[in-house]
Amino acid sequence: MSRYNIFYQIHKGLRALLYDTATLIQRTDFANEEEATAAIGRINEVILLFDKHAHSEDSHILTAIEAHDISVAELFIEEHVLDHELGNKLITLTRIYGSLDQEETREELGSAIRLAFTEFLVFNLQHMAKEEKELNQKLWKYFSDEQLHAITGTIINGIPSDMLQQYNIWMMRGLSNMEIIQWLRQIRSAAPDFVFNGMLELAEEQLGKARFTAIVGALTEGAMLA
Repeated sequence: MSRYNIFYQIHKGLRALLYDTATLIQRTDFANEEEATAAIGRINEVILLFDKHAHSEDSHILTAIEAHDISVAELFIEEHVLDHELGNKLITLTRIYGSLDQEETREELGSAIRLAFTEFLVFNLQHMAKEEKELNQKLWKYFSDEQLHAITGTIINGIPSDMLQQYNIWMMRGLSNMEIIQWLRQIRSAAPDFVFNGMLELAEEQLGKARFTAIVGALTEGAMLA
């Protein structure tokens, strides 16, 4: 029997954010202020969402594990500290960039930003993979799927609505059609109509016409069968 993976959906969204941002930074001409401003804005979004994600894990997932295996909890808390340091390095570089006025110097700092983001990306990809492989084993050992779903609910309730929308955008972009269909079905069955309709609007905004049409078709078929 497949167990509930508390990290799966949010990690898919965060990986989509990392991949898309890496491509944006790679093609950014940091001598061009308009392009650089867009890239730096995205970097700020990445750091904000990853910091909040790590804080949520520290507060709700690692505290739960701590009661059963303190060494594992401490290991992942330490990795979150390193993650925060890598994010701060990026923020420092982007702030320095904002104080520069020479084109050549901006290009040089742009190279430093690209390298720092690559370091951040690689660390987080490895960290998320470790959570899904190692931390999940501990969660499945000590907690039922019902308890893990409850932790997810607590985390979601603690995220400000505007930030939750940012997470939803990247999860929508990172999930497969079937995963989105299952996600929307869960929302339709458990949340008020306005929440479900809002998520449908988000799907229409973020997905191509063909994908959105296929998803709506599956949802309609599911409603008729029900």
